[in-house]
Amino acid sequence: MTYNPPYTITEKTVTLIADIMELITKIAMSEKVEINPKLRRIYRIKTIQASLAIENNSLSIDQVTAIVNGKRVLGPGQDIKEVQNAYEAYEILLTLDPYDINSLFTAHKILMNDLTKEAGRFRNGNVGVFAGEQLVHMAPPAHLVPEQVKALIQWVMSSEAHPLVKSCVFHYEFEFIHPFSDGNGRMGRMWQTLILYKWKKIFGWLPVESLIKERQDQYYEVLGICDKSADSGKFIEFLLQAIYDTLCDLGQTEQVCVQVTEQVLKLLEAMENEPLSTSELMERVGIKHRPTFRNNYLLPAMEKGMVEMTIPDKPNSSKQKYIKTKS
Repeated sequence: MTYNPPYTITEKTVTLIADIMELITKIAMSEKVEINPKLRRIYRIKTIQASLAIENNSLSIDQVTAIVNGKRVLGPGQDIKEVQNAYEAYEILLTLDPYDINSLFTAHKILMNDLTKEAGRFRNGNVGVFAGEQLVHMAPPAHLVPEQVKALIQWVMSSEAHPLVKSCVFHYEFEFIHPFSDGNGRMGRMWQTLILYKWKKIFGWLPVESLIKERQDQYYEVLGICDKSADSGKFIEFLLQAIYDTLCDLGQTEQVCVQVTEQVLKLLEAMENEPLSTSELMERVGIKHRPTFRNNYLLPAMEKGMVEMTIPDKPNSSKQKYIKTKS
């Protein structure tokens, strides 16, 4: 029997799709974001940190960056392992087939390696989703999971709905089925990225998870509303708004990406071969606004591997300083 997920397309949904398409066209015409490896790496790290933070991972963006760069970091062992696994999973994600269950298993096995005994296979038992001690969703029985996931993937493949809508419906239905014993949120967000990437390449690097993290309470609230109404329309609206807002941020980033190289060069010129604190570096480049300095000077220089921390194990140390990387 063919499965047709229940969802409602509202006027807001149609408007968001049109607005998203307009932004994608503008960004694609510039071609800058698509071919910029530095921005891709920054967005990938943001995606990993945000998606894990939604699941209560405690590591900061600086710590995640350090782990990705092969540095030692002090933190909970499980949190560090989650970052390492997520980075490995995202490294192969775009080579996978979003409509192949074996690809789904491959991604989950990497993502949850050493974190759950059931990594890479569907759950054997029944599970519920809790908010504190309150049960907010009881997933379908385990014996139904294989057929439900198969039917969902078949629907995504065959449906004539807009790709943006299909990806959002998949995300919701995947969370409703909750096919794995753990890692369902991470997998759902990651697989939506893969579905959209096969449609438009820009989605392979778009850090939508960062905005979902900022709206985490709303994310879970909308999931609950859709469960009660048996209709994922509100969840579609929520995710499309997050995609639209992320694309807006991406467009603004693209407008300043040419300046980033100049700012990094200015920072490097201001540095000598001695460790300097953030305050000392800000004074040398003439920047008083710490977030501007961090986002436009320091982080890009670190992402390029031109500047490194003197205490990488403790990114937030009050004694932290920065020095030019030895060539």
